[in-house]
Amino acid sequence: MINKNDEIELSIESMGNEGEGIGHTGDGMTVFVSGAIPGDRIIAHIIKFKKTYAYAIVSKIISPSEHRVEPLCPVSGKCGGCTLQHMAYDEQLKQKEGKVRDCIERIGGIKNPPMEPIVGAERLKNYRNKAQFPVGTDREGKPVSGFYRRHSHDVVNMPDCCIQASVNKPIVEAVLTFMEERKVPVYNEETGKGLIRHIFTRVGFATKEVMACIVINGEDLKEASDLAVILKDIVEAEGLTFVSLCLNINKKNTNVILGDKVKCIWGRPYIEDKIGDVTYRISPLSFYQVNPEQTVKLYNLALEYAGLTGNEVVWDLYCGIGTISLFLARHAKEVYGVEIVPEAIEDAKENANLNGIDNAKFQAGAAEDLAPSLPCPDVIVVDPPRKGCDEKLLETILKNAPGRIVYVSCDPATLARDLKILIAGGYELKHVRPVDQFIHSGHIETVCQLERT
Repeated sequence: MINKNDEIELSIESMGNEGEGIGHTGDGMTVFVSGAIPGDRIIAHIIKFKKTYAYAIVSKIISPSEHRVEPLCPVSGKCGGCTLQHMAYDEQLKQKEGKVRDCIERIGGIKNPPMEPIVGAERLKNYRNKAQFPVGTDREGKPVSGFYRRHSHDVVNMPDCCIQASVNKPIVEAVLTFMEERKVPVYNEETGKGLIRHIFTRVGFATKEVMACIVINGEDLKEASDLAVILKDIVEAEGLTFVSLCLNINKKNTNVILGDKVKCIWGRPYIEDKIGDVTYRISPLSFYQVNPEQTVKLYNLALEYAGLTGNEVVWDLYCGIGTISLFLARHAKEVYGVEIVPEAIEDAKENANLNGIDNAKFQAGAAEDLAPSLPCPDVIVVDPPRKGCDEKLLETILKNAPGRIVYVSCDPATLARDLKILIAGGYELKHVRPVDQFIHSGHIETVCQLERT
């Protein structure tokens, strides 16, 4: 029996869903250890325990894994962002591929799944096009920004993040200087007082357009137009184009970063970017893949697995702002995008008009409700959130019996659960290929192809 604050010796055998190391005590209890990787022999400090498992941090490394490397970032052990910077990249890929395989076999009950090699990344730094920096204060009360310390809401002062676009560093520093000089108060989660909560940025890697969005606990930010001029000069000095300064209104006592209301202070309320030859308009509230270089590979896989000849009717369920729908539309007869968020559907329609694509139609609502009004699909594409597909949605897919299903997943466990249902409903799993969208973290995207038997 172990207790909180105990220190125990462990051999790390595997990797968990968040990139933590997994070891077992002598009596078989599973211990999840932040900062440990497979192959490490460590002293683990227990921080939380349940009946059959416990959480720990590394107290001492007795003997390091052969795959352990020096992290890129000096605060990687404190920041809760990257969880695998201390693991060699080829081993990151091996562990992620193994995690997908394990989930499909163990949860999905699929023996020897048709796995293809994981798609790795060439760019290991500065790959993200979206950043959300929480704002806090240091011991002297000065505003600081970075990311939350692991398992807390304490801000680790780090405006220069090595996986974010490099232009973020001068943007964040300029906002913090603006706040200090003009006495703009930092939001305090405990009291609910103060104004600035987060600094949010988007960067168009193809277009080189930049947006800054300040998340505030209020309705306005005085002298925000002055800040826009400052940021414009800074961004242009980096060889990019500053197109937007927005305020996001979030007055709720919540951990959710963005509120529902956006006010454009300067420029236009969106940036534009491209995936392949398709242009997208992206607002602060839009869902858009954060790694554009890997997204092209991901969507090309989805296109390949869809097997389109130009004569197919395609349903894109969980279509968001139409990113996959429009990517597929040039190769299909018709694409029907369905999304439960009305604002996302309006963005999708705008993106279709922007690209002159008239064979992609979008409707807001639940797929199971809209299905009777849609033409029978030849191919269905799903890209659900981390919780996977809704049970009724899976029933709708099976009822409409498309010849082919392309499933894009951001969580191997829920993917495996849903694959089991689809296979039981008359489909064969033909291809599984992971794509590393989130370098230096434990997360992994996967694309699967299923065909009706």
